[in-house]
Order: sequence, then C-alpha cells, then structure tokens
Amino acid sequence: MTPEVTRSAPVFRSFDEAKAREFYVDWLGFDWTGEHRFHPGAPLYAFLRLGAFHLHLSEHHGDATPGSTAIVFVTGLRDWHAALPPYPNMRPGVETQPWGAEMVVWDPFGNRLRFLDQSGEA
Repeated sequence: MTPEVTRSAPVFRSFDEAKAREFYVDWLGFDWTGEHRFHPGAPLYAFLRLGAFHLHLSEHHGDATPGSTAIVFVTGLRDWHAALPPYPNMRPGVETQPWGAEMVVWDPFGNRLRFLDQSGEA
C-alpha cells in the first residue's frame, strides 16, 4: 500500500532572517507561520506558507544546499505578478513557456522559486 501524501515542504538554506522576511513575507506575501531555535543565538529554522505551498528555511549548516529550486504550481500568476509591490533586487517577468506561464525568482540566498501557472488562463 502506498501512503497518502498530505503535504510536502522543501527546505531552503538561508543566512539572514531579516532578508528572508523582507523577501518572502514583505515582497511575495508568504505567511511566516513559525520558527524554532535550540537556544538563544542558535541558527533559525522557520516555517512559511503561501496558500497550500509550505516552505522551510534553515540557517543550520547541512540542512539544505544553497542554490536549490522548487516549482510552485499556481493559478492567477499574471494577476499576482501585476500586484507584487516593487522589490529593489529583482523585477521578474512572466514568460509563456510550452508548459505554462512561469515566473522565476531567486531569494537572497541563491535559491530559486519557479511559479508555474498551467491553468491556461495565464
């Protein structure tokens, strides 16, 4: 019997909580749903969510490799893109690809999110 997958959460390496919050929360609109440190001053492990997409950020050495990629399937990509506030370090576009409309962003730590709209409405 195959188990039912109820959720997945890629882990991205991060190095700076303030930059992570500015990028993920302030710009892209993720919810910062929780965080953990083993003791004060310990590296941060954070829990984020954008709709049904869950993402973990870790400052712990060895938890993840900088430069990772996650594909996030969305609907309404062009409208969301148009509503994004200005961000000083990036101005992504929405490209029409054979597999759907795609917007690619890189976080401050070199990780890449590929937002992909395959609804045909993009």
